[in-house]
Amino acid sequence: MEQYSLILKLGKLLRSGEISCTELTQKFLSAAEKENKRLNAFVKLTPETALKTAAEVDRKLAAKEELPPLAGIPMTLKDNISTNGMETTCCSKILKGYVPIYDATVWKILKEQHAVLLGKANMDEFAMGSSCETSCFGGAKNPHNTQRVAGGSSGGAACAVAGNLAAFSLGSDTGGSIRQPASFCGIVGLKPTYGAVSRYGLIAYASSFDQIGPLTQSVADSALVYDAIAKYDPMDSTSSKKALPAFSSLGKDIRGIKIGVPKEYLEGIREDVKSALQSALKVYESLGAEIVEFSMPSIKYSLPVYYILACAEASSNLGRYDGIRYGYRTDHYADRNEMICKTRSEGFGAEVKRRILLGTYVLSSGYYDAFYKKAQNLRGTLIKAFEDAFAHCDVIAAPTVPMTAFPLNFTARDAVETYLTDICTVPVNIAGLPGISVPCGFGSDSMPVGLQLIGARFSEPALLNTAFQYEQAARSDVFRAVETGVAL
Repeated sequence: MEQYSLILKLGKLLRSGEISCTELTQKFLSAAEKENKRLNAFVKLTPETALKTAAEVDRKLAAKEELPPLAGIPMTLKDNISTNGMETTCCSKILKGYVPIYDATVWKILKEQHAVLLGKANMDEFAMGSSCETSCFGGAKNPHNTQRVAGGSSGGAACAVAGNLAAFSLGSDTGGSIRQPASFCGIVGLKPTYGAVSRYGLIAYASSFDQIGPLTQSVADSALVYDAIAKYDPMDSTSSKKALPAFSSLGKDIRGIKIGVPKEYLEGIREDVKSALQSALKVYESLGAEIVEFSMPSIKYSLPVYYILACAEASSNLGRYDGIRYGYRTDHYADRNEMICKTRSEGFGAEVKRRILLGTYVLSSGYYDAFYKKAQNLRGTLIKAFEDAFAHCDVIAAPTVPMTAFPLNFTARDAVETYLTDICTVPVNIAGLPGISVPCGFGSDSMPVGLQLIGARFSEPALLNTAFQYEQAARSDVFRAVETGVAL
């Protein structure tokens, strides 16, 4: 199990005394400070918090106390996860200077487990984007090629892990924002079942889609982090008690499982990405899995359904940013209405404003039935289509993204093409299912390609094991480490 697990490897070094937690933390902080000028993975480093936790872990290790697996492990949080007493901006001008007075539940859990927070990770503004370039701090770059994007919206979190600047990160996934950057950066990204991980303290984009999950260098690490944070939380009304531990299921035989491949997921996919997926399916066949091809015609509605519903929810959620309660406020205004209008115009970036306007439009009188209501009905159709699919297969396999990481500033040149990068990931969020992206090779441009596996609700143990078995069989051929950051 330790073969590819960075978390287990670091834990072993700490417990054996080969390195102290303070020394380990200093290594990661030094690497982050050096490489961040080039990669822009972090928007804020937190050395005081990190070294304070490290010193506490060292005391506990010296006293021979039993510690959880994540104790002393350097990590980072996406900048939309609330941290008490620490600025949390969603990488938006409108929230610069905002300091939460409470911790998000996931960070509270990790704090109690003595995980070492190195800093807050870069992201697309309010998690709206596919490249990380809508961030008011500038976008994170891809460690495999700094002329390519890291992906979005959790681009900084993926960049930090792929660049060996953090052992793991927590991101959020509304329409693919964990899985897409994981695919672009050649790491593992898990979007858990909706309700498995508390959203309390996650600054909302679209509340019925948002889900927190881990970005890691291996499937085993993903399972370890998932087990730590997948807890019922009474502070989140959508939190569930159904989540089951996943790490203990890794290594189980997958002979005889049925892996479904909907043909619609392969339409419009770049040939080199399709080739990498087909190679991954052959690996599964060699492991004794049965590949089942079938059709899901309703998948074609996913993108319009997602953008209508997510933008509608965003227009409601972002209404709280008015310059009155907290965050940015314009300097010059004649009255309250002008103040709110100018604050939002100056504080929000172009992509956020575009999605707010779209959401307001579909919710407005005369358009609600034509767009929003119809999209909600189609959401039900898509949920039913997945239920029917899982009656015939155990796991669904698909590309994570139709392409590899695109060049910097590509979004500005072709916004529609950028939206299409979500085509394979948004169905999972619409249906509230778990999905994971694992590296499955490289494109013709030598950039990483991701294999997406999708499971039924709360099937994380089986889903992660299916991903783990592929990783064990194929990792040496499909994973390439980046020679930056901390070498251990």
